[in-house]
Amino acid sequence: MSNFQLSTRSLSRLVGVHPDLVEIVKLAIRRTTVDFTVVEGMRTPERQRELVAQGASQTQNSYHLKQADGYGHAVDLAPLVAGAIPWDDWAQFRALANTVKACAAELGVPVEWGGDWKTFKDGPHFQIPRDWKGAVARALE
Repeated sequence: MSNFQLSTRSLSRLVGVHPDLVEIVKLAIRRTTVDFTVVEGMRTPERQRELVAQGASQTQNSYHLKQADGYGHAVDLAPLVAGAIPWDDWAQFRALANTVKACAAELGVPVEWGGDWKTFKDGPHFQIPRDWKGAVARALE
């Protein structure tokens, strides 16, 4: 157990994100050995266009956009070391990813980390499948 907690800003960035992914993030902050922040959750199509234009994303079909179930299925998380994001320290991102993946497995939710991608590695990025229904949707069926 850690002494870290999500900031008000991080919590606000989780609005609109799939509830199962939010639960993973909330469990991860309790288990992590290094503090982290939610950089971005659900995006508007306009924001996604900006990121593609900047080269920070390669697709207009991002998991950050509202999916068929009404939720965003991606979140960007970054470690905080001495109050700053160590963008060039992949070991910190990998450590965070290991915690997030372990929490996802514990909750029975499939999660993919952008740092595992073969091309366009994206250390902050975590996503769940577009068609993931999860516990919330199954309860409504």
